[in-house]
Amino acid sequence: MMLPVSNKHHPSSRPIVFGEVLFDCFPDGSSVLGGAPFNVAWHLQGFGLRPLFVSRVGDDERGEQVLDTMQQWGMDGSQVQLDTEHPTGQVAVTIEGGQPSYAILPEQAYDFIESPVIVAADFSLLYQGSLITRSPVSRKALDLLCECSRLPVFMDVNLRDPWWEHGAVMARLRAACWVKLNDEELDILLQRTLSRTDIHSAAEQLRVDAGLELLVVTLGADGAWIFTAGEAQCGEPVVVDEIADTVGAGDAFSAVTLLGLLSGWSTPVTLQRALEFAARICRQRGATALDRSLYEAFMRRWQDG
Repeated sequence: MMLPVSNKHHPSSRPIVFGEVLFDCFPDGSSVLGGAPFNVAWHLQGFGLRPLFVSRVGDDERGEQVLDTMQQWGMDGSQVQLDTEHPTGQVAVTIEGGQPSYAILPEQAYDFIESPVIVAADFSLLYQGSLITRSPVSRKALDLLCECSRLPVFMDVNLRDPWWEHGAVMARLRAACWVKLNDEELDILLQRTLSRTDIHSAAEQLRVDAGLELLVVTLGADGAWIFTAGEAQCGEPVVVDEIADTVGAGDAFSAVTLLGLLSGWSTPVTLQRALEFAARICRQRGATALDRSLYEAFMRRWQDG
């Protein structure tokens, strides 16, 4: 079965990615550019989709680094706003049992995104995470963009306490076409603990109740599921011999899912390729790297396959 791409889409159309850019700061003093939307936009650029990234950085050294790095990577920074009052985003990352934990600071530049002026006809879909809606300023800008563009929405659920509210997340989920979350987030949103055997029926019921074309549930080291109308596909995990960290693995999965949507890949193909790329990202520190050969190798293999 092919992924349920709306008739509004065209394989060559560009996505809009709206949300935070920040630095993941590790215990050893190193830092890596991150933020789920930025990571997704980065990977989409690597795969040649030329996303428009809408965000905001501080008028500071880190903000300058964001813009310089985007320029090096060839990303469109025309809608990355400069904030003279708030700092470029930072998050303290700790790794426990191989899993990342995040301490997210309040009042960051990305919390104050102003409404962008965008010609919606030039774009195919709108990607948004859930963290960006914690601030009323950025939330209003996102709402206006959704209302004015009427682009179909891919929502990436990232529940970071205390920066989310159940009813608000569920409302945005119901307004989306496609949603990605992990099994823990599925438990939290459904407000019950699911066994592995329960996930299938619970996720499909959520997909139906929310009117979603597609629901992705990632299971960490156990792979992932993709649910579409009348079909559920299970993807087996890809073994990673040497894990540097799992920061950004879910964002890598999201980026390839978007690539599959816009390229017309089948559901099983998209699922397997998303798992492969997410596993590869686990072999590096942080979610992003200036390595074009990484993307070129995957694209060559996928085109040959």
